[in-house]
Amino acid sequence: MSSWLQRQAPSHQTQLVATAVLSGLVVAGTILSFQAIRRKAAVEDLKASIPELDDKHHAESVQPPSFSKLLKLPDYSTVPQTSKEDERASALARRAQRGDYDEGIYPSSKPPDYTRLNISPRLTPNTTDLITEQLTRTSSFLTPPRLSTLRSSFIVVVGLGGVGSHCTAALARSGVSRIRIIDFDQVTLSSLNRHALATLADVGTPKVTCVRKRLEAVAPWVQWETCNEIWRESSAQRLLGPWRGSSGSNEEKDPDGPPPDYVVDAIDNIDGKVALLKYCATHGIKIVSSMGAGCKSDPTRVFVGDISSSIEDPLSRATRRRLKILGVSQGIPVVFSTEKPGPGKASLLPLPEEEFQRGKVGELSVLPDFRARILPVLGTMPAVFGYVLANFVLLEVSGYPHEVVGEAAKARDKMYEHVLSQLQGCEERLSREVAGEDVLGLKVPLSTADVSYLLEEVFRGKSVVSGLTTRLALVRWTRELARAGAVSSEDGQKDDAISPFAIDSSTPSQKLSRVNLSSLVCMTKEEAVVHEREVLRGGRPVEDVYSREVVALVEKRMEEERAFSRYR
Repeated sequence: MSSWLQRQAPSHQTQLVATAVLSGLVVAGTILSFQAIRRKAAVEDLKASIPELDDKHHAESVQPPSFSKLLKLPDYSTVPQTSKEDERASALARRAQRGDYDEGIYPSSKPPDYTRLNISPRLTPNTTDLITEQLTRTSSFLTPPRLSTLRSSFIVVVGLGGVGSHCTAALARSGVSRIRIIDFDQVTLSSLNRHALATLADVGTPKVTCVRKRLEAVAPWVQWETCNEIWRESSAQRLLGPWRGSSGSNEEKDPDGPPPDYVVDAIDNIDGKVALLKYCATHGIKIVSSMGAGCKSDPTRVFVGDISSSIEDPLSRATRRRLKILGVSQGIPVVFSTEKPGPGKASLLPLPEEEFQRGKVGELSVLPDFRARILPVLGTMPAVFGYVLANFVLLEVSGYPHEVVGEAAKARDKMYEHVLSQLQGCEERLSREVAGEDVLGLKVPLSTADVSYLLEEVFRGKSVVSGLTTRLALVRWTRELARAGAVSSEDGQKDDAISPFAIDSSTPSQKLSRVNLSSLVCMTKEEAVVHEREVLRGGRPVEDVYSREVVALVEKRMEEERAFSRYR
């Protein structure tokens, strides 16, 4: 190789070519090295420009949460920041509540020349025109005067789950201008199948915050009061009190604001629901209540009616029963479903054994040994209940003519009086013929309300023997003394020798039968005659007269009554 180079060296052309090649290699190497250095420097600069991604970084508000992160619920301690769109909607809502809705809608146009008022909803003519345009279909249906009445109303919604969120959304979209929402809970993954407004980004945030944030982007003029707390009777005066003024707005706080025009009960906790309904009934506050949407699937069987008319609904039955014990039997409109349970349909799930180890398993349940959170729910049905609730409130507040299912209790009052009279006659016969008592002036210590409670709530309006629903009567189940009616001698000690049909004369100038709610059963009149002859007079054990199924059913009903008697 070296000899070849020596032979070619004298050639001038060869020297030029070699020089050119070497120069090119040097230049190319220099360029490539420079570019590599620049790329490395650029990468380093880019890395240096990216801040550490922590909980306070704004990217958390725009990046969708990963499912691995969502699956770490229920750690709800960190509330995600609002996005730019949410901030814009919130700012627009603040302006709209001050009268600047036109400026918010048309930011590029020059706002009208008017004196801005801090007290909403005194809106300017231009703003009012925009709101009227948004509510034009509602106005055409209700008429402008009724819409004006609706827009000045104040509604309280208690509970923002599947039912309450849909109801609140409909109220805001339809023109209600003052809404107070009450709920202690947070959005969870499992609630997204039925919640009206929540998204994945809202998981872990309070429901009241989610509902207000989403609806401000739809109806920014609506004034909101958000109460992120559980409804308790101890807080009722504040939570159901007059309008205090929207938080976060420039509206002046008015301690003497208007009272609620209507309260919507969308609570799924039986204790809270009963306490809320009792409070409103006692204080003359108008309220409409949602019964159970769980395990329901037929939207054509959802009705609005008096609570005394609601049937085929465990939550409604338990609510009615508790309210009757507290002295409220009718006068509360409710939304309920008449759909009957059947083979293959959803039902309450059995409670795992470990749940019993956690304490009072019946605290949040409709029925004993079941929790409300394991009630199967088809996502569409809470929406149906919510919109029916909202529809009722809109018609009631605006004065639009409408009808609801009548109060069934009124139509059955005569039947209750007849059943009580028949029980009175039976007790007189037993005291006179079996115990040898003077029954002149004998009274049965029960009322027609007690009869209604036993027939409708305890025995579901059916005979325990045949299941028939006509010609019903109440009669003692056994000759034994019931707990509440135990017979005592004059010295205060229980005397087993005293007949259970003996008259109670402990009250001066009063003769009272010893029968009580816990000792009666429901039968047809014909069955009651046979029962009186065979069991009460003849002394035969009920086990010899009736099947094991009938005896078990009676024991079950009486056990339920003993459980509910603690609320008396």
